[in-house]
This record gives sequence, structure tokens and C-alpha cells, in this order.
Amino acid sequence: MTVAATIQNRSAREERRVIFASSLGTVFEWYDFYLYGTLAVFFGSLFFPSEHPLAGFLASLATFGAGFAVRPFGAIVFGRIGDMIGRKYTFLITIVVMGLSTALVGVLPTYEQIGIFAPIILVTLRLAQGLALGGEYGGAATYVAEHAPDNKRGLHTSWIQTTATLGFFLSLLVILATRVTTGEEAFRSWGWRIPFLVSVILLAVSVYIRLKLQESPIFAELKAQGRTSKAPLTESFANWSNGKIVLLALLGATAGQGVVWYTGQFYALFFLQNTLKVDYQTAYMLIAIALLIGTPFFVIFGWLSDRIGRKKIMMAGCLLAAVTVIPIFQGLTYFANPALHTAARTVPVVINADDCDTADCLAARTLLAQRGIPYSHGPSKGGEPLVLSVGPTEVPGFDSEAYNTALHDAGYPTSADPEQINHFMVVVLLSLLMIYVTMVYGPIAAFLVELFPTRIRYTSMSLPYHLGNGWFGGFLPLIAASVVVATGNIYAGLWYPILVALMTFVIGTFLIKETYKNPISD
Repeated sequence: MTVAATIQNRSAREERRVIFASSLGTVFEWYDFYLYGTLAVFFGSLFFPSEHPLAGFLASLATFGAGFAVRPFGAIVFGRIGDMIGRKYTFLITIVVMGLSTALVGVLPTYEQIGIFAPIILVTLRLAQGLALGGEYGGAATYVAEHAPDNKRGLHTSWIQTTATLGFFLSLLVILATRVTTGEEAFRSWGWRIPFLVSVILLAVSVYIRLKLQESPIFAELKAQGRTSKAPLTESFANWSNGKIVLLALLGATAGQGVVWYTGQFYALFFLQNTLKVDYQTAYMLIAIALLIGTPFFVIFGWLSDRIGRKKIMMAGCLLAAVTVIPIFQGLTYFANPALHTAARTVPVVINADDCDTADCLAARTLLAQRGIPYSHGPSKGGEPLVLSVGPTEVPGFDSEAYNTALHDAGYPTSADPEQINHFMVVVLLSLLMIYVTMVYGPIAAFLVELFPTRIRYTSMSLPYHLGNGWFGGFLPLIAASVVVATGNIYAGLWYPILVALMTFVIGTFLIKETYKNPISD
């Protein structure tokens, strides 16, 4: 019996075991990776100098991005191993590296305790996490796809696609439970370490599960026949016929998918907490509800892609996100912090300065950014180097007390009023963002697997995936936050994911062929 026939005749129980074992370990790995992102708002003060809070916050986002920056290198290193030695043992190694790196963050001394070594060690651990995740996803997606029947490949791999969101969801729940249990003061002091230390337990469970897995039958046959690649990196990237497909997969699929994913989940959480000043418990619960509503659609769109194709679903998700993301975030402001929405429309804030690189102007921008207040820039007034205009009120120079008084009198809130939050509409808007995420992400594992031959599949699919998600998507919070600080427009950072999603829509629509009927047992 051929390998293809063996796969087609595999029992439903065997199919479920492969999917469950691969997905559960990957959920835990995403949990480890996203703990830092969820707690990034704390890490600026814990691991960076406290004299410059805005710089420390941006540095914490940059450290979050550092883990994404090295994901493509992890894809190259572990993809090569996976194509030469096997899928199973490669993603067993990756989960051990990820789990240990995460646990060590939980015992890492802070900047106050060891100074500059704290951010250095933190960045090192984030790099180790990124390398591990760079090898994890490609292994899990390839492993499940190579066990799946041809007509169920999108459905089966869509379960792997749920793992990133479920890992994010799990991290939110563990952090929320810890914060509520320990209390806010204790959590800020030492309680934040608990979710990282929990990863030791998850690591043990994951290793136990993965030790029981068997090698992919397609790869096992290839290896038995002596047809595995001796130089998967060269075959994947130095050969233009395959390298061209890698480039198209990046620009025409994973780049747009990455920015839609991080806008709909991470940046939405960041926006609720840091711009709209929704309290963390409410923000976590609103995001968690949207994740629960949206997660089944990963599987729905994966299943649908087996019937109508992968590409049209992903391209529709990119286009819808690009067209509607700014109105959705404006709606979040309106429904989550209506006082801010009203004040911004009726009493605009303007920083009047010809040179905004001065210490006073930077301090003014920092104060406004920390309070989530939108502002614009204008020329100097009355010969003063700096004037803050809050409607008709003008405050010369930088005076934090006078600024806050003027903002308060103009109706700008210091935080979102819990009584004024329209929870239902916020969940509707967050769920809509999640639907876009599932459209671009649900079918993409099967899509990438089907683009490349078995002998170099792990390497070839992992690199564009992690470039798209690690670079285009992973740096989105930092890029978007930096644009907002520079412009004062709280929605300006969204132009970054919009432009990337539109690029992917155009390239993917016109330059990439559909894949769902491609055989993969070659």
C-alpha cells in the first residue's frame, strides 16, 4: 500500500491523536512566547531605567519584537534539521528551548537589582524564544499536513492555526488569575513571575506528549528511499525556481497575514489598555470573549478552504482588514471611552512648537502619549518655543500640572469610565477583527505546505512564515506605537498594517496560484 493510500485509510481516532498531540504542544509554546507581549506594559519599568518611562516602554516593545526578529533564523536552523533528520525530533527540541527560556524569565533579577545586565539577559532569553518558535510552527504544520488526507488538509492544519490564539488566550487567563489572586501591588512586585514559572509544568506535559509521536509517514518514506535533501538551505533559497516561490509566499501571503493577526489581537489589547485606558481586567475579558467567539472560525475557514481554495479566503481577509481597520478602532474609542472620543472631537489638543526635539516638547509628547490623548502639531505661538493648546486654553512651556488641569477641564479622562463602556459593541468589533484573523490564518498552513516539495518543505515554508509574522507582524506594536507618538494621531499607526495587507492582497491575487489541489506526497 502506498503512503498516500495509508494516509487516506487512517482511522478518525488516529487522525485526532496526531492533531491533538501536535496542537497541544504548540499551544503551550505560543503561551510561553506571548506571556512577554501580554506583560510588556510592566517590563519597561522592571527591566529598563526608570528615568525615562516612555523610552523604557518603547524599549520593552522593542524587546518583544526582538523575539520576532530572530524567528526567521530559527526557521533556517531548525528547518534544515527537520528536512534532514525528521519532523518529530526537531519540534521536540524547540519546545524544550522555549520552555526553559520562558521559565528563566520568571527568575530574572530586575534592573534595580542587577542594572544593565537585566535587559541584556532578558533580550537574550527573548532571542532564544524566537529561535525556538522559528522551528516550532513549521514542524507542527508540516507534521500534521503530512498525516492528513488530501481532502482534509485545510481542516486538519487549521487546528494548528488555533494554537497561537489559544496560547494567547491561555496567557491572558493565567495572568488575570494571578493578578486577581495576588493583588495588584504584589503582582507588580513579584506576582508577574508566576505565569512564567508555570511554563515548567507545561513543558513537562508537552515533552511527554511529543515523545509518543511517530515520524511523518511521507517523510519516513522519503528517508527510507534515501531521497532526503543533503542541502535544504541551498535547494530552498539558492535555487531561483524555489526561491521565487518563497519570496511570493512572503509578500503575497504571510506578510499580510502577520499584520492582520497582530492588529486584531495584540494591538487591539494594547490599544484598549494604553490608549483608551480601559482597566486591565475589563480589557483582558473583552479580548478573551472575542477570542472565544472567533477561534472556531479557524477551523471553519480551514474546512472551507478544502472546498473552494485557500487563496481567495486569505486575500478577502487582507482586503477587508485594510478597508475597515481604522473605522473599527475608531468604533472601539467611541464605545470603550466615549469621553475621550467626545473631548478629542470638540476640544482638540495642539502642540505649538517649531522645534519639537527640545526637552520640553519631548516631555509634552510623552505626557500626552502616556495619557492616550490625541494631538496635532502646529507652529510656535506668541514667540514662545512651546505652547500646549487645549481648545481655547493655552499653556506656555512644559508644566505637567497645568497640562493635566487644562486637559481635565476640557473633559479628557484619565481612564475609561467602566460605567460608560458599551461591552457588547466592543466585543462585536473585537470579534470582527478576530474573524479577519481567522480568514487569513486558518488556511495558511495548508497553503504553505502545498507550495513546496517534501524534501525541503520544512525549511521552505518556515522562512516566509516567520519573516511575515516575525518581522512584518512582530514589530507592528513598536512601529505603530512609534508612529502614534511621532504624529499624535492615535490611529496613525494603523496605516502600517493597512499598507502591508494591501500589498499582500495585490501580490497574492495576481502572482500566486491556488494550491488546494496540489499533491504533497512527492
